[in-house]
Amino acid sequence: MASKAVSVADLVERAQAGEARAVARLISLVEDQAPELREVSAALSPHTGRAHIVGLTGAPGVGKSTSTSALVKALRAQGRRVGVLAVDPTSPFSGGALLGDRIRMQDHATDEGVYIRSMASRGHLGGLSVAAPQALRVLDAAGCDVVLVETVGVGQSEVEISGLADTTLVLLAPGMGDGIQAAKAGILEIGDIFVVNKADREGAASTRRELRSVVAMSDRGGDAWTPPVLLTVATTGEGVDEVAEQIALHHAHLADSGELGRRRLARTRREIEALALNAVRQKLGDLSGDARLDTLAADVLSGTTDPYAAADTLIENL
Repeated sequence: MASKAVSVADLVERAQAGEARAVARLISLVEDQAPELREVSAALSPHTGRAHIVGLTGAPGVGKSTSTSALVKALRAQGRRVGVLAVDPTSPFSGGALLGDRIRMQDHATDEGVYIRSMASRGHLGGLSVAAPQALRVLDAAGCDVVLVETVGVGQSEVEISGLADTTLVLLAPGMGDGIQAAKAGILEIGDIFVVNKADREGAASTRRELRSVVAMSDRGGDAWTPPVLLTVATTGEGVDEVAEQIALHHAHLADSGELGRRRLARTRREIEALALNAVRQKLGDLSGDARLDTLAADVLSGTTDPYAAADTLIENL
């Protein structure tokens, strides 16, 4: 569909009415950094702020996609409208989402109360896509009560999810690194709920004990939330209802303590900063062949000025 044929106001109205094709088109505009992006953002903003954003992270092989699918089923049983943003590795050939078919989530393909979207990370570090914040706004405006964000699964750099989500679930599995290793990786700092999946395997109980011990030793202070450590078997759904219950309890805790507002304010600050920095980078890129930059570089080389002063001058001239 040609970009010039897009009516953003019409797309937003249709997305609010729950039309999946309109939601898909809006997210595509966001991903493609389309010329209508600013208009899309302005149109969406008044309709956002209601969805509970839940991030799911963990190393590859712990069962994130299966857990996400099981969690969708549990949330739908509660009558909640669910969005899923699954950030997949980027194909080195097409630049698209490598696992875009989301085979494990096909059980929900015909459910009008569920919207599933794969996004390519496109080389962005941290397990997320650079377009993820705006894509979340689309799903929020489309009336999703809960939006699940499943990250790529690239290890320690996935801590970025904690800055995007209201509630962060950290998934682990027996035999893939114990609780002490999780603490070393810095994962304990980002987790609001810990889930030991594949609990039918040997070592699940010991992994849970280790995690509970490490969580108990971490001082979160005052009336801070104490992360529960839960056992699940996502393939059968065992323990998933308890995970859904803890997600709701954590959301209530965030709202009652005022932490929800603080997290969202900090998240929005980071988003604005990222957009501003991106704009500066684009302007700097436009100066790549500018004679002023060559003059500043020559001044630094001759000792007339220093790099910091030159950078200040460059920014002042943007």
